[in-house]
Amino acid sequence: MPSAAAGPAEMALAPPAKAAALPFAGISPDLYPTEDDLPYEEEILREPFKLKGWWRYLVARAAAPFAKRAVIYERALKALPGSYKLWHAYLRERLDHVRPHPISHPAYASLNNTFERALATMHKMPRVWVLYLTSLLDQRLLTRGRRNFDRALRALPVTQHDRIWPLYLRLASLPACPVETSFRVFRRYLQFDPSHAEDFIEFLVSAERWQEAADRLASVLNDDGFRSVKGKTRHQLWLELCDILTKHADEVAGLKVDAILRGGIRKFTDEVGKLWTSLADYYVRRTLYEKARDVFEEGVSSVMTVQEFSVVFEAYTQFEQSMLAAKLEAAEEDGAAGSDEGEKGGKKNKVEKLEKELAACWLNDEDDTDLRLARFERLLDRRPELLSSVLLRQNPHNVEEWHRRVKLFDKDPAKQVATYVEAVKTVDPMKAVGKPHTLWVAFAKMYEKHNRLDSAEDIFKKATQVNYKAVDHLATIWCEWAEMELRNQHFDKAIELMRLATAEPSVEVKRRAAAEGDEPVQLKLHKSLKLWSIYVDLEESLGSLETTRAVYERILDLRIATPQIILNYAFLLEENKYFEDAFKVYERGVKIFKYPHVKDIWVTYLTKFVKRYQRSKLERARELFTEAVEKAPPHEKKALYLQYAKLEEDYGLAKRAMNVYDEAVRAVPNTEKMSMYEIYIARAAELFGVPRTRQIYEQAIESGLPDKDVMVMCMKFAELERNLGEIDRSRAIYIHASNYADPNSHPEFWKKWNDFEIQHGNEDTFREMLRIKRTVAASRSQTHFILPEYLMQRDQRLNMDEAVDTLTRAGVPQDEMAALERQLASGPSPAPAAAPSTSTTPANRMMNFVSAGVEARAESSTQQAAANNEDIELPDEESDEEDDVQIAERAVPEAVFGELGKRAAESREESSSAQENNEQQLGALERIKRRRQ
Repeated sequence: MPSAAAGPAEMALAPPAKAAALPFAGISPDLYPTEDDLPYEEEILREPFKLKGWWRYLVARAAAPFAKRAVIYERALKALPGSYKLWHAYLRERLDHVRPHPISHPAYASLNNTFERALATMHKMPRVWVLYLTSLLDQRLLTRGRRNFDRALRALPVTQHDRIWPLYLRLASLPACPVETSFRVFRRYLQFDPSHAEDFIEFLVSAERWQEAADRLASVLNDDGFRSVKGKTRHQLWLELCDILTKHADEVAGLKVDAILRGGIRKFTDEVGKLWTSLADYYVRRTLYEKARDVFEEGVSSVMTVQEFSVVFEAYTQFEQSMLAAKLEAAEEDGAAGSDEGEKGGKKNKVEKLEKELAACWLNDEDDTDLRLARFERLLDRRPELLSSVLLRQNPHNVEEWHRRVKLFDKDPAKQVATYVEAVKTVDPMKAVGKPHTLWVAFAKMYEKHNRLDSAEDIFKKATQVNYKAVDHLATIWCEWAEMELRNQHFDKAIELMRLATAEPSVEVKRRAAAEGDEPVQLKLHKSLKLWSIYVDLEESLGSLETTRAVYERILDLRIATPQIILNYAFLLEENKYFEDAFKVYERGVKIFKYPHVKDIWVTYLTKFVKRYQRSKLERARELFTEAVEKAPPHEKKALYLQYAKLEEDYGLAKRAMNVYDEAVRAVPNTEKMSMYEIYIARAAELFGVPRTRQIYEQAIESGLPDKDVMVMCMKFAELERNLGEIDRSRAIYIHASNYADPNSHPEFWKKWNDFEIQHGNEDTFREMLRIKRTVAASRSQTHFILPEYLMQRDQRLNMDEAVDTLTRAGVPQDEMAALERQLASGPSPAPAAAPSTSTTPANRMMNFVSAGVEARAESSTQQAAANNEDIELPDEESDEEDDVQIAERAVPEAVFGELGKRAAESREESSSAQENNEQQLGALERIKRRRQ
């Protein structure tokens, strides 16, 4: 081959006749240089040791067949054997050339030979080694590849080994590679880069080399400086080690599995359940079943969360169930085998076997099926208890969980007592979640339930010495103790307990506690309202009036009384006819408390006082009411003012009652003024008559009520005036109220005014009402536009049509309506020169339209008015002959005068009757003298 590299160039220069005599006669003619190659051949002949000429030659023949380019590469490499560029390009082309062929093709052998020749000079070039080693991996030449990997590692510097080792690990990971070879390769690689220990461990796991995998994992976990290149945490590596140790316990030796797993349990608290089950599984695989059961028991007794408990308990139940199933299956197999042997052995063998079983039944009983079944059932029954233990390990100061634990042992009083004892010893009152005193109370009630009162009293006595977080807890203990004594008919003892509990500590005890800096709740117990409430109830039920009053007075002295206690104390005194003392208690109550707490005391005090004294102490009652309304906030004054006014109406003066109402409407808040004014008006109408309410209405309208309330008040005022016949006053009120009534939002007001004008008005007043309505609507509209003339005319026509419809419904004749239409169309004139009058009969007069509410029906028609307004129209002579108008008198309604009018009439009748009686009793002379006087 080297001689062939130089042959083509020589043949290109020699004469063709001598070509047959050369030794290259066997080379294909396609490989010889052509005429197009002559420039490049001449250049390389001139300068054979320059890469530039050879490279131009190869680039020019890039489309030539591979065989011809190979000849050029071989000639160039013979001249330049140290050119990395030529070798790399040549090897890449050879690789591309052999890639379509199978690995058994002879071209691969030539390729490997070319790599070997290249490495003679390129052994320091890592890319050449990478190409060669990759080709060997593709050819699956394991032995040759391993040797060449070793050659590459020896030839290249250490800094370039990172290019070789990934390929070497690929070789070691091939399925055909022997495990021992791969094992040694990975060990060598860890010497180069120890951080990739996880790859070695994965290889060992895949190769089922459990011992080496466990050793490597243990060494990694013991190395504090190890950092996983795959992002695994130490926790994950620890779990992998646990899986290997437990699932392959028989194949791993030399490691303290128990110590390793227990160390993981202490260190990794979030996977405690899984680690406990792994440790138990390790002993199960080693057939140490009792040891596995102990591990399960330890696990369910030490886990801290319900989730971990569920994991361990589930594994525990599966273990017991599998043990029971295995035993039952073994017993069935033994029974089947025994029956077969019995059939073969005969009657003699049966007798011998029975004798052996009877002899060994007490000493060597291997049938523990019942024991295993009992264990399984016991485990299932213990689940609530074990779960309660888990919750108490999470928080041993959880009071409610202790109560639930006690309920688990309802049928076992001994365990209940043990649980209560453990609970009261464990729970710290300062850290307790819940009410710790309930444990002591329930403990004592359990003894009471079993009729052991002495033990219950001992429990209560110990409970009163505990330093609770709140005074109310200690007070509850004392109250429960007293109630227990009451349930057992020990009344004196219950009162003595309350007296002992409410006794104030001595000064010396307080001084000692202040010096220590930690004041226990026992020193604050004497101010517990709960205790005093029980105590006073006991005294009221079992004690005397003096002792009960002493307890109430002590509560007031300690300033712990509540409004209810004040009321109870006053009721007690009233029941025993101590009314003045009861009122003194009310006085103390209203001085102690403020609003809103004092409200009930004031209401009760005033009610009782008025009921007791009525008008005998009227001035004192007035002072009390005045004080009450002064101290009351605005929203609480209404009820007091009403009660005050009721007092004046029943026992005082009606005028003072009106003053109270007048003061009330000024004092109550705006939200209650309307209702207060309604009450004020109703009472004024009843006491002084309807006319008295006018000034109240005026006051209400001007008092600053909301617009809606003002409108309602005006409507009521106008209705009142209409009922009294004051039509003009009623109309003026409607006009005033129109400022507060938007036609769009308050159509009921305008409808009522409209009906009023139809009934009592005339065309002028009706037109004025429509004008005011338009004005109010325009003033309250949000936007104002300058309307065109035709729109104004349209609105005028609409208004005129509306007026005509209204007059038609009122019964106005057509001729008068036509005149009114013309007047509306021409527009109102401020001062008409002459007002035309038409002579109408009563039948065709405007119905229901009168001026200012006065009806005047002319029986004769009048003549037309003179054109000159200054002329005075004298009546005709016929008018003198008209009949005199008879004015009928009508009695004034009694409602006008009110209740006082009735009282005055009654008093006048009584006085007149008394005077007549006196005159009848006197003599004639005396009656004459009195009449003269």
